[in-house]
Amino acid sequence: MKTLLLLRHAKSSWKDADLDDHDRPLNKRGKREAPRMGQLLKDENLLPDFLVASTARRARKTVEHVIQHSGYRGETRITGELYEARQHELLAFVSELPDTAKRVLLVGHNPGLEELLEALTGQCVALTTAALAQVESPARSWKQFREEGHAQLVKVWQPRELE
Repeated sequence: MKTLLLLRHAKSSWKDADLDDHDRPLNKRGKREAPRMGQLLKDENLLPDFLVASTARRARKTVEHVIQHSGYRGETRITGELYEARQHELLAFVSELPDTAKRVLLVGHNPGLEELLEALTGQCVALTTAALAQVESPARSWKQFREEGHAQLVKVWQPRELE
């Protein structure tokens, strides 16, 4: 069994219009919601074996809050491969995940995460900022995980539902 957790980065700030998209920080709401999602991972016993995040500042800051509030102590990888990645790129990325990891948390961006979720499960679900989706498959490898019809959407948590 493999579990893929998809976490969209928390809400970012648009205060500085001159700031490059990659460098946008979290806003106040994002700084409130990211810790909540970390606590949720802990409370739901969903701590990953491996965490991978986009290099975008808002994704990295989301991960910092998630780690701090979940108690996660596993391997973390920050990669540019997730920044602006679309469905086909994310599917390829997932298929190369280490098979030693049974549960992986991917922290990235829309529209790629929503497209990935739909490609894996056949369900079109909106992932608001800081939303977390749990996808499971009986697959033994991450290459098998991406095969059509194998993955099932278990649950989606939207931060506004946790308040």
